[in-house]
Amino acid sequence: MANEAVLQQVEQLLEQVLADEQGYFLVSMRVKPTNNLKVFLDGDNGITIEKCVQVNRKLYKLIEESGMFPTDDFSLEVSSPGVDEPLKMHRQYVKNTGRDVEVVFADDTRKEGKLIAVTENDILLEHTEGKGKKAVTQQALIPFSNIKSTTVQIKF
Repeated sequence: MANEAVLQQVEQLLEQVLADEQGYFLVSMRVKPTNNLKVFLDGDNGITIEKCVQVNRKLYKLIEESGMFPTDDFSLEVSSPGVDEPLKMHRQYVKNTGRDVEVVFADDTRKEGKLIAVTENDILLEHTEGKGKKAVTQQALIPFSNIKSTTVQIKF
C-alpha cells in the first residue's frame, strides 16, 4: 500500500480513537519504508506519556484489525512533538500563547519575542529593542503568510 494511502487510513482510525478526546489532536504523522508509523499528538493543555500509551494501544489494535498490513508487520510510535519542533498547527499557536518563541520569516530573517495573541490570520509578538534605559517594548502583528516557522524558546 502506498504511503499516502496508509497515512490516510491511519488518520481515519486515529479520529475514531480521539473521538471522545476533544482536547487532543494530530500534529503530524509519517511512515518509514519498514512500516514504522510515527504519530505526533498534542493537547490543548499538553499531553502526557500515559495518554500517548493509551492512544498507541487503541490505535495499534485498530490497525491490526483493519488488515492494512496483512502480515501484521508494522510498528507504531505515538508521542508528542519535541520542544524543538516548529509549531505546525493553529491550535499549537493558541496553546503556546504567553510563551517565548522565535519566528523565522519567509525571507529567513528572525524575530524573538513573547507570543501575546493568535487570530485566524496572524500572531501578535511582543519584543524588546535595545538594552537598559533605551529598551523599548514593541508589538508586531505577523501574518501567518509571512511565517516560515515558529519554535518555542525554552529559557533557563
